[in-house]
Amino acid sequence: MRNWFLRWISNILALLVIVGAYQLTSTSGSRPGIWVESPLAVVIAVVALALANSAIRPIIMFFAWPINCLTFGLFSFVLNVLLFLMVGNLGFGFHVTNPLHAVIGSVAMGIVSGVITSMLREGGEKKRRDRRD
Repeated sequence: MRNWFLRWISNILALLVIVGAYQLTSTSGSRPGIWVESPLAVVIAVVALALANSAIRPIIMFFAWPINCLTFGLFSFVLNVLLFLMVGNLGFGFHVTNPLHAVIGSVAMGIVSGVITSMLREGGEKKRRDRRD
C-alpha cells in the first residue's frame, strides 16, 4: 500500500516539475509545450495517465507484441508517448501541444518520477533501519 502511495506522489511531483520547467523555458506571451490550468488538473492528469497505462496499454501491448518483439521494445516507448499525448488532449486541464513535447514530457516524466521515487524510498528505508538499531 505504501509503495502505491509513493508512486502517486512521485508522479504528481514529476508532472509539476515538468510543467514548471516548461513554464520557465517558454517565451513571454506564448503557451509552453506542456501546461496545466490548475493544480487540480495535475492530479487529474496523473489519474488519467495511470488509468490509461493500466487499462489501455495492456490491451494494445497484447495485440502489438510482435511489433514490440521486432523493435526490441521500442514500441513500448512509442506507446508511452502516444498515451501521454492522448491524455494531454483529453481536455482535463492538462495540455500537450505536439508530439515532440509528448516525447520530451514522457521521457522526463519517467526520469523525474524514478528519481523522486528512489529518493522517497531511500528516506523511508533509512528511517526503518534507524528504528531497528
